[in-house]
Amino acid sequence: MLPPDLLQNALETAADAIVISDTAGTIVFANRQVTALFGYRPAEVVGSSIELLLRGRLGSAEPRGRRKDGSEFPVEISVSPIASSGLTTATIRDVTVHKVIETALIAAREEAERANRAKSRFLATASHDLRQPLQTLALLNGALRRAVQDPYVVAALSHQDRAIQAMSRLLGALLDISKLESGSVKPQLTDFAVGALFEEMRAEFESTAVAKGLTLAVETEPLAVHSDRALLEQVLRNLLSNAIKYTREGSVRLRGTSRGSQVYVEVLDSGIGIPAGQIPCICEEFYQVDRASDRSRDGYGLGLSIVRRIVKLLNLELEIRSEIGKGSTFALTLPAGTPQALASEQAPPPRRAREHPQPGSARVLLVEDDAAVRDATRLLLRAENYAVTAVASLKEALAATDAGAGFDVVVTDYHLAEGETGLQVVRLMRARLGESLRAVLVTGDTSSAMHELPRDAYMRMVSKPVEADELLKLLHEVSAAGHA
Repeated sequence: MLPPDLLQNALETAADAIVISDTAGTIVFANRQVTALFGYRPAEVVGSSIELLLRGRLGSAEPRGRRKDGSEFPVEISVSPIASSGLTTATIRDVTVHKVIETALIAAREEAERANRAKSRFLATASHDLRQPLQTLALLNGALRRAVQDPYVVAALSHQDRAIQAMSRLLGALLDISKLESGSVKPQLTDFAVGALFEEMRAEFESTAVAKGLTLAVETEPLAVHSDRALLEQVLRNLLSNAIKYTREGSVRLRGTSRGSQVYVEVLDSGIGIPAGQIPCICEEFYQVDRASDRSRDGYGLGLSIVRRIVKLLNLELEIRSEIGKGSTFALTLPAGTPQALASEQAPPPRRAREHPQPGSARVLLVEDDAAVRDATRLLLRAENYAVTAVASLKEALAATDAGAGFDVVVTDYHLAEGETGLQVVRLMRARLGESLRAVLVTGDTSSAMHELPRDAYMRMVSKPVEADELLKLLHEVSAAGHA
C-alpha cells in the first residue's frame, strides 16, 4: 500500500482537478487544481456539497462546472468509487476548447454536406441544360443528312457530326469527373453476374473494333461479383474504349476469372504499350500516351482519370502492366458475389405475343418539354417515315390519347417540366394502350439513380446527347422486342 504522503502528493500534482466526496455528496478532499479550475481554495470546498462545483449530480448527461464567480463551463468527469470506503473520486477536466472544436467540426460537416447537395443540384441541372442544345444539334444533323443529296453538303454535315460527337464525349467526361469529385456519386453495392455485363460490352464495342481491323474477344467463367454494376460498367467502357484507341492491329480481350473469394477482371490489348515511366501518369486528367505534335488528337485523356476515381470510390485494386510494342493489361480485383446472382442472370425476360408495326411505319408519341429538342426529334422521325405526334407534357400526352389517337411507341424525355417524368408517361400510356406498348426513355441525367429505374423487354433507355442513328436504332430494336 502506498504511504499516505506519497498518495497525497500524487493527488496534488495531478493535471486535473480531483475531488473526493462521501455518499451524501459532501466533499472531503480537493486538490490544488480545483483552484485553477473553479477559483476556490481547497479549504473553501471541503465540507461543501459537490453541487457547489457542478450543476447537477455526478453522472449527468452533459455536466457543467460552476466557478466561484458564477460562470459555467463544460466539463468532462471521470468517477471512480473507492472500494469499501463509501467515498467517490471525481476527476474533472475543462473541455471548453474541445466543445468549441467539436461545434466547429459539426458546423463544417454540415456546411460541406450543404455544399455537396448544392453541387449535386448544380450538376444535375448543368448536365440537363448543357446536353439539350447538343441533343438538338445531333438530331438536326441526322435529319439533314437524310434530306440532302449534294456531296458538298453531305461532307460538311459529316464533319459537323464528328464535331458534335467530340463535344458530347468531352462534356460527358467532364460531368462524370465533376460528379465523382463532388461526392454526389454513392455506390450501390449488390451481387450480380458479370456474364451479362460482358455481353453488353461486346455488343457495344465489337463493331468499333471490327471497323479498325481488330478482334474483340470476351472470355469469362460463370462469375458473380459484389460491387456497383453501373460504376463497374463505366470502368469497363472506359478501359475498352482506351484499349481499342491505342491498338493498331491484333486484338483486345475482356477476361474474367475466379481467384478464390475474389474475381479478376482484365482488359488486355496488343497495342502500342506504355513506357514504364508514364504508367504513374496515365490516370491524370488530359494525359495521353504517344501524343506526337503532328498526330491528330483522339480523345481528351479523361477516360482513365474517371477509372481512377471510380476504382477509389469502390475501394478496388487496379493493376497496370505494359510493354512497349506488345500491349497493356488493366486488371481489376473485385470481391466475389453470391452464387444466387448467377441464377438470376439466366432468367429470361417475359415475352408477349403482340403484333407490332415494322420500324419506320410505327405511330410515335413524342413527349419532350424542350421545344428545340422536340422539333428536331420530330423532323428526324418524320424523315424516317414515322407518324409523329409531338407534345410537351404528360397532360398533352393524355389529351392526345383520350382524343382517340393510337400509338405504337412512346419516345419521352425522362425529366419533364413541373416534376413530371417520362416513366409516369409510359405507365399512364400503357394503362390506356396496353402493357406491351414500346417505349424509349431519353435522359440527360447520368446519375446512378437512372440505373435503378425499372426496365422491361419493351423499354430502352439512352443518355443525351443521343446521336440520330443511335436513336433510330433504338426505335427499331424496341419495335421488334418480344417477337420470336
